[in-house]
Amino acid sequence: MTVEPTLPDDGPTRSHYDFVIVGSGMGGATMAYALKDSGASVLLIERGDFLPQEKQNWDAEAIFVKHRYQNAEQWYDPQGKAFTPGNYYYVGGNTKLYGSSLVRFRREDFRATEHADGTSPAWPFQYDDLRPYYLRAEQLYRVHGDQFDDPTLERSEPFPYPAIGHEPPVQEAADAMKRMGFTPSNIPLGIDLRDGGSCIRCATCDGFPCRVLAKSDADVRCVRPALESGSVELLTNAYVARVRTDATGTRATGVDVTHSGTSISIDAGTVIVSCGAVNSAALLLRSATDQHPQGLGNSSGTVGRHYMVHNNTVMVAVHPTRKNTAEFQKTLYFNDFYTKGTADHPYPLGHVQLIGKLQAEMLAGRRPAIPKWALSYAAHRSMDWWLFTEDMPDPENRVSLTPKGDIQIRWVPNNVRAHEVLVRETRKLLRGMGYPLVFSQTTGIEVNSHQAGTVRAGSDPAASALDADCRSHDVDNLYVVDSAFFPSLPVMNPALTIAANALRVADHLTGTTPDNASTSVTAPAQHTTKR
Repeated sequence: MTVEPTLPDDGPTRSHYDFVIVGSGMGGATMAYALKDSGASVLLIERGDFLPQEKQNWDAEAIFVKHRYQNAEQWYDPQGKAFTPGNYYYVGGNTKLYGSSLVRFRREDFRATEHADGTSPAWPFQYDDLRPYYLRAEQLYRVHGDQFDDPTLERSEPFPYPAIGHEPPVQEAADAMKRMGFTPSNIPLGIDLRDGGSCIRCATCDGFPCRVLAKSDADVRCVRPALESGSVELLTNAYVARVRTDATGTRATGVDVTHSGTSISIDAGTVIVSCGAVNSAALLLRSATDQHPQGLGNSSGTVGRHYMVHNNTVMVAVHPTRKNTAEFQKTLYFNDFYTKGTADHPYPLGHVQLIGKLQAEMLAGRRPAIPKWALSYAAHRSMDWWLFTEDMPDPENRVSLTPKGDIQIRWVPNNVRAHEVLVRETRKLLRGMGYPLVFSQTTGIEVNSHQAGTVRAGSDPAASALDADCRSHDVDNLYVVDSAFFPSLPVMNPALTIAANALRVADHLTGTTPDNASTSVTAPAQHTTKR
């Protein structure tokens, strides 16, 4: 079995690095990978450690009932009520337990879009600016997909690997959807299902760590190769308390870190913050100085504001007499409501995709009062979906710090009517497909895996914290490269966009252009899908 790299536990090897990257999730890890051959010295700092490879990786009870891998501190809502967020502090960040859905945002997502509750703002760069980096990110993260089956997807090049295909129950669902006039498509997935790859298409992928490291997470695909280069160091179990600046406040000089109980200071030529939208905002707020009294890089007052997560609903369709034998269920999505609505709500509704096959233990964590046998009976006969609707960037939805320095989240859902219509239309679809029982549950403040928008990018320094290259308007050598920079949160999984943007910003930092940047992974011309 592959094991994590052996690292020194006595701290960094030098006091100054050209680049210090805070956070090893999708943004920070991809950035470290992109800088590994630049000739610069790079330190990647991670609050957690490597997530262990162990038998519990595939144990639903250990993960969903006993919460074995939850290691985030508690956050607080505006009333002071504590909750445990869906954050994970490990090398690779939340990607260690994500579902590997690596989708591109669509061309229209980068433009201003009208919704019933307001306008989703335009981005400071457009789809074509990110397009070459999307392809590089797909190659790096071994994305499998079908370039032709989704009419909302604009691309001329094939995916690095073909779509993995549907198991029979999912294929039957796709056929039924087509008969009803819908357009089911293959989810672009980052898994190692190439010839000779390690993926076994198991039922313990979405929401689980991968015990055989076949999931294209940020740790496996970026951190470990970056460390092998010799130019990137990794400091684990290290909490960055603040970003330091010079006397003028216009340049970052490094970071103050607590590492294994010891306080150390590390100097940096450039500081790149990539802690996730909530923790990136919190770090900048903690880094307030006399020159930056509202928080570092916060002259606009936007740091921490415009916090977004998707409006989410889990929908479980049950056929009481028909078992669902699919193991690797998460292969299908549909975007028929992505840009359009209905006669009674003529605005975009959102995106719907299958999730990993639910198991009784996964349901028990949320429905402890229901007998295990009943949950097991339903899980064996269900097909399980996730519904997303766009969350508008409201400045009053925000991340702040309590007087004790704890993270506090204010989030009031908006664009709710669009989500209600999406739930209604999807329920009608599933019943039309032959499922008489359809259950749904809207998620709450603790489900924040798609958090975004708290350090937004824009062309106006008075209304944004970052420029189009994700550099602070106020601090010359401070960058934020996770989803905190998003001006809006389009209704699909943000991971690939985070990775593509990190590659784009890395080219900006090194003076490289997309035309002369080499791709990271070359896919074989032929591929046989495992079944």
